[in-house]
Amino acid sequence: MLCSIFLLFALPWCFAHGLEANQSALLTVDASPQSGHKIPDTLFGIFFEEINHAGAGGIWAELVSNRGFEAGGPNTPSNIDPWSIIGQESFIYVSTDRTSCFPRNEVALRMEVLCDNTGSVICPSDGVGIFNPGYWGMNIEQGKTYKLILYVRSLDSVNISVSLTSSDGLQKLASASILADASDVSNWTRVELLLESVATNRNSRLQLTTTNKGVIWFDQVSLMPSDTYKGHGFRKELISMIEDMKPRFIRFPGGCFVEGEWLRNAFRWRETIGPWEERPGHFGDVWMYWTDDGLGYLEFLQLAEDLGASPIWVFNNGISHNDEVDTTSILPFVQDVLDSIEFARGSRDSKWGSVRADMGHPEPFQLEYVAIGNEDCGKKFYKGNYMKFYYAIKAAYPDIKIISNCDGSSRPLDHPADLYDFHVYTSARSLFSMTNHFDRTSRDGPKAFVSEYAVTGSDAGTGSLLASLGEAAFLIGLERNSDIVEMASYAPLFVNTHDRRWNPDAIVFNSWQQYGTPSYWMQLFFKESSGAIFHPTKIQASFAGAALVASTITWQDPADDSKYLKIKIVNFGRDTVNLKISVSGLEAAINSLGATTVLTSGNLMDENSFDKPNKVGPVSSKLPNTGTEMVVVILPHSITSFDLPLIPIEHRSAI
Repeated sequence: MLCSIFLLFALPWCFAHGLEANQSALLTVDASPQSGHKIPDTLFGIFFEEINHAGAGGIWAELVSNRGFEAGGPNTPSNIDPWSIIGQESFIYVSTDRTSCFPRNEVALRMEVLCDNTGSVICPSDGVGIFNPGYWGMNIEQGKTYKLILYVRSLDSVNISVSLTSSDGLQKLASASILADASDVSNWTRVELLLESVATNRNSRLQLTTTNKGVIWFDQVSLMPSDTYKGHGFRKELISMIEDMKPRFIRFPGGCFVEGEWLRNAFRWRETIGPWEERPGHFGDVWMYWTDDGLGYLEFLQLAEDLGASPIWVFNNGISHNDEVDTTSILPFVQDVLDSIEFARGSRDSKWGSVRADMGHPEPFQLEYVAIGNEDCGKKFYKGNYMKFYYAIKAAYPDIKIISNCDGSSRPLDHPADLYDFHVYTSARSLFSMTNHFDRTSRDGPKAFVSEYAVTGSDAGTGSLLASLGEAAFLIGLERNSDIVEMASYAPLFVNTHDRRWNPDAIVFNSWQQYGTPSYWMQLFFKESSGAIFHPTKIQASFAGAALVASTITWQDPADDSKYLKIKIVNFGRDTVNLKISVSGLEAAINSLGATTVLTSGNLMDENSFDKPNKVGPVSSKLPNTGTEMVVVILPHSITSFDLPLIPIEHRSAI
């Protein structure tokens, strides 16, 4: 009784302390062709935001933080953090000035060496200089190569030692030298080196040192692993986790990151294209860190293409968290967005398409979706600005689908749109109950894009089993209503453990490790849903406290064209359930040997960690004696899927 009374408010306690009891339920599936509907090809994808150092120090493989010395601002002298000085004050003096050869990145580092290898003030044998620890330590691995690019200038000849070392500088992992006469470096000179590591150190740094007296300027110092995802600069092990999700779209470059606290710090696509050395970078004042913008507009489009996902470009509509552009002044912003679309879609002969081609991608990207702003509905100038963007985009690109920030799930929109954005962050029980949210939504008008959903608060911890159960039930509701729900994505996707700005997140990482939270593994249960056929599914359970939600799809594996019936069940309750499954109307036979996958754990608040990355993870096993009628056991607090191979029924002539 105690659990029944306090269930809404003390759900985790009840689940953890409740006694298991076997109950019975019936699941029926109508698999007849006329009863189902095709799920949109784009239903499940990913939302990437530059938050939690998800990009800088995350999926973007650049190892140097503040590579252009711009993070301290345009006024000099400036803070060079996280760069630090090697050597005492009597040996070296380091500052910044505005002498760079890059007009959009005017700040450079000036290193004056006061000691020498001869004379009265002798440099230490290892030299003096500067070092960069990257993003909380560089992961340098034995046998791997790293490409260093830097720009250097000096009025004297130089002998610079470039090395990868341990965090204290005592262990040398790789080294090379830059030797040049004064005439070779009197102007800014680009230097490229390949460094091969002889050992592994997870907390390394890049050092630039010398024992020669003189003044040396450095700028745009980059260190990248030679081996990145498809050679396009992304960290392979993190992108492979995205690949496993089979995302059908990628929404980028963020939500609040696009807006900015102030417009002066909003994401500006023009500043993120062209040679990386020329990109000015910017301070993201919502999540409070600097990005060099090596991960820019083109790189996001390239990632979408590499993943086989549709890009969804979220652009600023003249509105930040604290200031707005009046609709009467919005036209320059509209033109800016039209230029961004031309950059993505224009021919190589167009103004902005030629810029894309010069960056190495002559063919247009398949940009078919854009979102006008993020969470801006209700702000003073949003509707007026929205209409300016909408009609201008439709006039130039009538096929592009435009996404409004205003929720149309409960009442019709008062403005034209192809899709509307829907965000929900709530408790596990609330999200579980929202499995029926779109049942009541009108079937007329724009489609829903659930671009941000997650269980948050005390139910979530830093990524709990309980959170994943509520989210899975919600997604089953989206599958069922996929005639009006076109897309959905979890948020946020990534978190670097050294900068957790939002909690929870799907994928957790540091410089060398990564793991999926239960919410990540939950999403893998839905990776075959996009483009599949949804079949009406009903559960009948008469016992008290029943909390079961289910869906059924048939999907085809593109690798070998084999077809499967997939049944998913979320048991949000504390009872073990003996579930009878009955499938009717199926125009195929079910192979007698199937498979089942279960996501559960001993406690609702169990989480994964670097030490135990699979504490809450899917467990798969073979399932014998499968058919259109079968009885299975559904564990409490679990997500279960049954993957049943289908065998075509041969139709023989009666003649």
